Order: sequence, then structure tokens, then C-alpha cells
Amino acid sequence: MALAVDVKSRVIGKYRVHPTDTGSPEVQIAVLSQRIAELTEHFKTHEGDHHSRRGLLSMVARRRRLLKYLMGTSPERYQALIQKLGIRR
Repeated sequence: MALAVDVKSRVIGKYRVHPTDTGSPEVQIAVLSQRIAELTEHFKTHEGDHHSRRGLLSMVARRRRLLKYLMGTSPERYQALIQKLGIRR
């Protein structure tokens, strides 16, 4: 389940570091968080969709690795991002 183009561009615009940024850790984490939220909503009505659940788990793991990288390289950017996204960490 991919994000809609307008939703993805809105998320990128909100979390980018500079005007042409599309691949910074902040943007990647924000896009993954949006996809995770949409899939979580999907599972409320489709409880038996185990194939998509596997994809969700891999997205959560990828986001966790990116957060760990960001925390190691720039703790202040990490703190700002998790505050902005409302992630539990």
C-alpha cells in the first residue's frame, strides 16, 4: 500500500531539511511513519491480512534503524523529530 502522491509530497514538504531534500533521515522516517499509520488503520478492518502485516513489521524495523542512526549522528535533530512526529521514544 503506497502513499498517495499528494500525501507523500505534503509529508516531505513538512519534514525536509532544505528545499530539494527528499532523502534525509527525517524525511524517510516521516514517510515511513505515515505509511505505518495508514497500515495500522487498514488492519482495524482487515484483521486477516497477514501478508501486509509482514510488510508493516519490516517498515517498523526500518524506521527503528533510521531513528537509531539519527540518534547516533545528531541527538538534537532526533529529539526534534520525535517531538514533531509524536513517536513514543
